[in-house]
Amino acid sequence: MPKSRLCGGGDDDEDDEDLEEEHVTKIYYCSRTHSQLAQFVHEVQKSPYGTSVQLVNLGSRQNLCINPEVTRLGNVQMMNDRCLEMQKNKHEKREKALASQTKRSRAVTTATCPFSGFENMAAMRDEVLVKVRDVEELLVLGRETNTCPYYSARMAIPAAQVVVLPYQSLLHASTRKASGIKLKDQIVIIDEAHNLMDTITNIHSTEISGAQLCRAHSQLSQYCERYRSRLKAKNLMYIKQILFVLEGLVRTLGGKMGQNPNTQSSTAGSELLTINDFLFKAEVDNINLFKVQKYFEKSMISRKLCGFTEKYGGTGVTTHTNCKKQENRRTEGLIRFLQTLQSKPQDEQEVAVENRPVMASPMMLVESFLFALTSANQDGRVVIQKQEYVSQSSLKFLLLNAAVHFSQILQESRAVIIAGGTMQPVADFKEQLLFSAGVNEERILEFSCGHVIPPENILPIILCTGPSGQQLEFTFQRRDSPQMMEETGRIISNLCNIVPGGVVCFFPSYDYEKKILGHWESTGVLQRLQTKKRIFQEPKKANQVEQVLSDYSKCIQHCCNTGGGQTGALLFSVVGGKMSEGINFSDDLGRCIVMVGMPYPNIKSPELQEKMAYLDKHMTPVGGKSPGRALVESLCMKAVNQSIGRAIRHRGDYASIVLCDHRYGRLGTLQKLPEWIRSSTRTHTTFGPAFASVRRFFQEKRQRV
Repeated sequence: MPKSRLCGGGDDDEDDEDLEEEHVTKIYYCSRTHSQLAQFVHEVQKSPYGTSVQLVNLGSRQNLCINPEVTRLGNVQMMNDRCLEMQKNKHEKREKALASQTKRSRAVTTATCPFSGFENMAAMRDEVLVKVRDVEELLVLGRETNTCPYYSARMAIPAAQVVVLPYQSLLHASTRKASGIKLKDQIVIIDEAHNLMDTITNIHSTEISGAQLCRAHSQLSQYCERYRSRLKAKNLMYIKQILFVLEGLVRTLGGKMGQNPNTQSSTAGSELLTINDFLFKAEVDNINLFKVQKYFEKSMISRKLCGFTEKYGGTGVTTHTNCKKQENRRTEGLIRFLQTLQSKPQDEQEVAVENRPVMASPMMLVESFLFALTSANQDGRVVIQKQEYVSQSSLKFLLLNAAVHFSQILQESRAVIIAGGTMQPVADFKEQLLFSAGVNEERILEFSCGHVIPPENILPIILCTGPSGQQLEFTFQRRDSPQMMEETGRIISNLCNIVPGGVVCFFPSYDYEKKILGHWESTGVLQRLQTKKRIFQEPKKANQVEQVLSDYSKCIQHCCNTGGGQTGALLFSVVGGKMSEGINFSDDLGRCIVMVGMPYPNIKSPELQEKMAYLDKHMTPVGGKSPGRALVESLCMKAVNQSIGRAIRHRGDYASIVLCDHRYGRLGTLQKLPEWIRSSTRTHTTFGPAFASVRRFFQEKRQRV
């Protein structure tokens, strides 16, 4: 990899050779979150290999950057853009950079990163390999030595024996290439892989709004106008092709380029098309997107636009004194148009766009979207979502075949280990991700083991009826009935009377949680529950999760230490929400997990329907069921398994799991539970014996203590 792409050193050949050093045989270990990766690194530090193994911990700029000029931006994409711009500036000739800085004292884009000196990073690279460090320790080392941990860690990859990295860095081909990751004949371990297919699908699915398309067109037009005389004819041709494609994309949203997308109205509605049909609709089927993609990669036009808009993003372009006034006037008009796109929309539009990050260069998203359109016609779909205004409308590419992006990893690696605590069911996993990628059956080895806890420490119950004899069936048609909601309240109330510490109750959706809690409040159920357990609810905002968990934990500790009327806390959460994955409810934090109903995905979702149709067409039936139907059941049970697994976190832990729906007792559904839970599961057709078994379970645990 050329040095200029990696770390921005000098131009010496020896340095280039140093960066091209041979990769030793290594293990790439990846997981979903930085906290899970940190846990793995800490275990390595405690192991017999902690002092001898050469381990490097990769992370995002958000986690590893120490430059305050970059970190203050907050937004991940803007941090990436700023860092890349600084690296680009570093490779310009020093004289030119210094002259540019003296001319424009406020030209932020001419700044280079003071922490990316090549000699310092080479020294830190060696330090990184000497001792096993987690991300926090890398940051400390970087600040002590005034050296960039992000690029220093990348430089350490060739000599490292273990590379720890997040999903995105491994599963995305261009990110692997940019990071200097080479999988040829290496060992790959993918942990927490229960959502691997969804993760690959999400990484390679991309969405772009009408406002972003218009901004990208405006920026590229500015760039073309200013540098037209310097651009080669071939480059100018590709830029015009990209502009033409952008105009076609905006047309599919009902808009017209050159007008403010915040005021252009559109007819609301959605349309789902194959890739070919979408290209015909946009009238860009005559453009060779593979060549356009190659131009994006070679010219790095997305990064150049980022720098260009920062340099000339003011009102009026006056930085080049030798430019013609006519050229300035033309560009100024484009800039005014760009500013209208960046201005705040009207109140009624804010709701639709408030959660979308403003990117320094939307051309990055355009590049991703056009790359997605080069997929095989059967492997993806495009969803056109039209809103009231063109700026709010969006185009979304849906990847249907995750195997097409996973196959390169399987082909290049010596071995791939896919691990997880809740991998069941695995049949559809093998069919959709391994067989579809060309892996033969004989190459696949399956290994499964029991849990570290003894069987007597877990009490899984399938509850078919409530205290009053009401059958529990939380189908969409029946779950909203007052009788069903009241019966659920009676079940929770009875359990809170006998379960010590914390009870975590999972609902199938946020809508149902809101509806049932509203009903309980009006009927007095919540007040009755409050007498035994203090009630907490999963927050809507991710930054409030830690505070809620802290308050929940403190309440349980206080109740356990002081006694009194309340015996702990009750936490209402949602399957697939912020607390159903990655959060540990160990010991008293989760003595009982209650699963209300079965969290089937929305079968009417166009995306899910298209995925089901794709599987039915290209896959073989699984267990006598159509692949599409098997997918729906697998998504449901994987979500259940992930949620109920939050309670048992170590050998001495114990908990009860109550599955409230008679459908859990079906043989096919029961088989999708993990073996260590399934072997102890008991189905109760009436509430009395189930309640007695839970009370006996906790009485026995209390006597042993």
